[in-house]
Amino acid sequence: MATDGLADSFADVLAAVQRLSRRRLRHGLSAPPLRGAQVELLRLVVDRPGIGVSAAARDLRLAGNSVSTLVNQLVKAGLLRRETDPSDRRSALLYATPAAAARLSDWQVRRGTLMREQLAVLDPADRAALAAALPALRKLADNLHEDRAPVIRTEGETTYAVQGEPGGALA
Repeated sequence: MATDGLADSFADVLAAVQRLSRRRLRHGLSAPPLRGAQVELLRLVVDRPGIGVSAAARDLRLAGNSVSTLVNQLVKAGLLRRETDPSDRRSALLYATPAAAARLSDWQVRRGTLMREQLAVLDPADRAALAAALPALRKLADNLHEDRAPVIRTEGETTYAVQGEPGGALA
């Protein structure tokens, strides 16, 4: 399969798996579903309690005002707690509430169960192919970070990627 066809097919399948997984996981929720960015922020705050809004925006690669909006939504929903930073009273520190931690834990359990069930119905060769693809998928995820963007080079009719410098622009 040509690189363009592989890229398009891969992106389509990956988006479909993500969309269908979210749809299945939302079924039976007692609380309103959270948007992807809200979940990402909650996961970051659970991993790094006391993170500031600016640091969260940098880590999530979102605008500060977008993160502030997410913080306000999650505080209102009772999933985040905002405290004034004692070293800089203009800044806020973020903490997940017990309700947020429980909700994320429940989501992880449900996601794990869903994926185990779906993998179990695949034949062994398909499961082995997915397992073999994991290292390449991890590299792809690492490359998608803006700080690690590959430099795309074209020579004649051949296009290839060379790992770029952190923070470097595409050539």
